[in-house]
Amino acid sequence: MKPTKKSDKSNTLNKSKLRIIGGEWRSRTLPIPRVEGLRPTPDRVRETLFNWLSVWVPGAHCGDLFCGSGALGLEALSRGAASCLFVDNSRVVTQQMQANLATLKSTAGTVLTTNAAELVKTPPSRPLDILFLDPPFRKAWLEKLIPFLDDQWLAARSWVYIEMEKEADLPELPPHWSLKKEKMAGQLCYRLFEIDKSSVLDHD
Repeated sequence: MKPTKKSDKSNTLNKSKLRIIGGEWRSRTLPIPRVEGLRPTPDRVRETLFNWLSVWVPGAHCGDLFCGSGALGLEALSRGAASCLFVDNSRVVTQQMQANLATLKSTAGTVLTTNAAELVKTPPSRPLDILFLDPPFRKAWLEKLIPFLDDQWLAARSWVYIEMEKEADLPELPPHWSLKKEKMAGQLCYRLFEIDKSSVLDHD
């Protein structure tokens, strides 16, 4: 039986907690709303990812286009990233992101309530050094995003993290995207790609 709108609203107010695992805000816990499809990246996956990225995070400009709990972007800011753009199409999610950044007294995060596939059709204020992509499963988001991301959203030397269901196939990627790391965790597959646009220029 489908719950009423009133029940839906009350469910979003029952918040669970996110724990930051490293950096300046290590061990801080923050509320996250309970909304359908929100899947915070597990602690052990985050720890592995940020071990991979440890050299590249300090000073980086990051983007989290399906931010949900904000786990990836907040972890990056905690570990010294210069900025992070948090994007989600749920106003409940983005309002909580704003509140959590205020709790942390951080001005390094920008929060947008919008559809990521529409957002990437316009140029960003600055290219991103690190991009986190953890879209809802089985919605073909990556096919919609990657052509636009590669064209204008990514810095000449950058990193893209993709988290997706294990059984799904990656869409076709540009030749200058190099898979550097890949692991499985339960039903998840997560990968880290290095983007080097200089290799494109070298061949022109």
